[in-house]
Amino acid sequence: MPDVSVGSTAAYLAVPVTPGPWPGVVAIHEAFGLNDDIKAHADRLAALGYLALAPDLLAGRFWMRCVRSMFRQITAGSGPAFEVLDTCRGWLAERQDCTGKTGVIGFCMGGGFALMCAPRDGFSAAAVNYGVVPADAQRALAGSCPVVGSYGARDAMGVSHPERLEAALTALGVPHDVKVYPEAGHGFMDSRPAVLAPLLALARLQYDKAAAEDAWQRIFAFFGQYLKDLPAPDGRRPEGVSLGGLGIQVVVDQAAGGAALRQRPGRPDDHVVGAADVDIAVRPGRLGG
Repeated sequence: MPDVSVGSTAAYLAVPVTPGPWPGVVAIHEAFGLNDDIKAHADRLAALGYLALAPDLLAGRFWMRCVRSMFRQITAGSGPAFEVLDTCRGWLAERQDCTGKTGVIGFCMGGGFALMCAPRDGFSAAAVNYGVVPADAQRALAGSCPVVGSYGARDAMGVSHPERLEAALTALGVPHDVKVYPEAGHGFMDSRPAVLAPLLALARLQYDKAAAEDAWQRIFAFFGQYLKDLPAPDGRRPEGVSLGGLGIQVVVDQAAGGAALRQRPGRPDDHVVGAADVDIAVRPGRLGG
């Protein structure tokens, strides 16, 4: 069951265990709705010191017409879903345990929303993971906050989207980090049931450990710079260098040794998530690998 309500929208809230206040991040799900994967991504963000809120844009419905409506809104750059996301951002920013700085992250459908949130008021950074990029990107993204984008070269939608994003952000002078992973396909940061592995491989939808690990490292370095005001990384982070100001390195691990983050009760309906000053082995599918 969802943990909190933001207006009439059900959402999942993950709260860090480290002393606050913390920057807030709105985490936007794929077309599958508010499921365990996006909750795991929120937990990962909380472990690195971000107050993470994942709203259910589909209101528990998975009907095709609902998903189609979401993509129409992404194309238009406006609609009820954007109003919900704006409300969620404001809800986070106004909490006493939030610094007031907010970012947004999204995956697939959520990546498209995250990108179109970048030029809206209030967000200080956006992480776009294999999200669609509008054909008129330079016009649509004018005034954007800094953007970090991750895409797979083997994605069925091709590489025109990240290429268009790179060109638009460069022309607009928006700080950005857009990377295409040569061997990755669509959804490479999300795990899928093992029984579907052969089909997913054919559809180029399989999880890619190396690409996912690198993408998360880049996201946390980027969020650290623009949401926590940490020094900008020099492009290459030696092993063991802290990300997000917590002295930990994100490690995505498919092995059975991956461990779920501990959760401790805080205020009602909050998921309190912490991480020690050591590498975190993350089990795909549980912690958003």
